[in-house]
Amino acid sequence: MQLTDTATAEPAGAVTGGLRTMLRLEGLALFLGMTLLYWVWDGSWWVYAALFLAPDLSFAAYLFGPRFGAMLYNAAHTYMVPMALMTVGFVTAEPLVLSIAMIWLAHIGFDRALGYGLKYTTGFGFTHLGQIGKKST
Repeated sequence: MQLTDTATAEPAGAVTGGLRTMLRLEGLALFLGMTLLYWVWDGSWWVYAALFLAPDLSFAAYLFGPRFGAMLYNAAHTYMVPMALMTVGFVTAEPLVLSIAMIWLAHIGFDRALGYGLKYTTGFGFTHLGQIGKKST
């Protein structure tokens, strides 16, 4: 099974056109919504600033190859864990857990708004939202 179209070097599953725009706008809405919720929640902006880029530390996994890198990066950039954290935070009424979940979701939304999607094992630049970075010619 071929993962890329050799003429364009785009992953076969990358979205394009209006759907790509909608997914990026959805990311922007998530970023703005979680940041607004964090503000209403009266969360510490020091904590927000300190943790906002934390999911990007998963990029270091690419030092061990594109397959492992994509797996860890995607695990840190899916909604599943921060949504589970948010649920636990509501159930336990634990403010720090809720804060971490909101910041994490804001980060994911910010990334998606900028076009940084979930990664294919082809390499860091190949995402479900299309190729990022310099395109090969």
